[in-house]
Amino acid sequence: MKKGMKKIILLAGPTASGKSATALDWALVQGGEIVNSDSMQIYCDLNELTARPTVAEMTRCPHHLYGVLPGDDLCSAERWRNMALGVIEDIWQRGAIPIVVGGTGLYFRSLIEGLSAVPEIDPQIRREIRETVTPETAEDAHARLASLDPVMADRLPSGDSQRIARALEVILSTGKSLKYWQDIPPTGGLEERADVVIEKNVTVMERATLYERCDRRLRQMVEQGAAIQEVRALLALDYPPTLPVMKSLGVPQITRYLRDEISLEEAIILSQTATRQFAKRQMTWFRNQCGQWNKIEL
Repeated sequence: MKKGMKKIILLAGPTASGKSATALDWALVQGGEIVNSDSMQIYCDLNELTARPTVAEMTRCPHHLYGVLPGDDLCSAERWRNMALGVIEDIWQRGAIPIVVGGTGLYFRSLIEGLSAVPEIDPQIRREIRETVTPETAEDAHARLASLDPVMADRLPSGDSQRIARALEVILSTGKSLKYWQDIPPTGGLEERADVVIEKNVTVMERATLYERCDRRLRQMVEQGAAIQEVRALLALDYPPTLPVMKSLGVPQITRYLRDEISLEEAIILSQTATRQFAKRQMTWFRNQCGQWNKIEL
């Protein structure tokens, strides 16, 4: 690598594919520091269920952006990118290599390509939309979106509450469709910088093997008890059910168990199903978006 160049390593992949352990191995060998790129691991309220690196692992090399926000402090892709860029620059200043690892594809895209210039959303509008648009009200919200922004309504499934909420808050706050802003070429990505070398890696694994790992890990989390204690503590905070942390894998199902609505075994099975479905969506996204990345078979 030429003098004056800065290297960054990206490691993306689906849940339970072994990314964190691989990133730690790389960091120890290459003199790296790990930067979290997982939208749930950034919150401090869930450690076990989000499979954050353990304390022992985090003492072996510096880890950044793990558990740094409370669950009611929403983190957008733009906010994460801004935090990550500051951390990455600090790591470079120390002469180390940033190793960005996680499973949130939009975070990686925002870091590499930058983001479209969507203006700041009015906080009151955001709060109202996020509190009212839920999986249970998604169809009504979709109908509202169709009346305000038919272009985005045509692009979004009627049950996709998160993306519907995003489209609604943008049209209500800016007066323009989210598509209008998305059509503006993104800026501010690392790939624009001539002094940065980006090594892009994505974990790949046979689907059956990944699903078995998801099932085994989820069952261990619950049966060992820590995951149940985490959800119990989370419920005590009385967060709105619409927050992303309240919809994290395992949380809705264990919540139902704690409320005596289902058995523990049912909670485990439902959580396993949700985790496999999530892993499938991640695999599809990375296959479509990271076709030219280095494939890491684990």
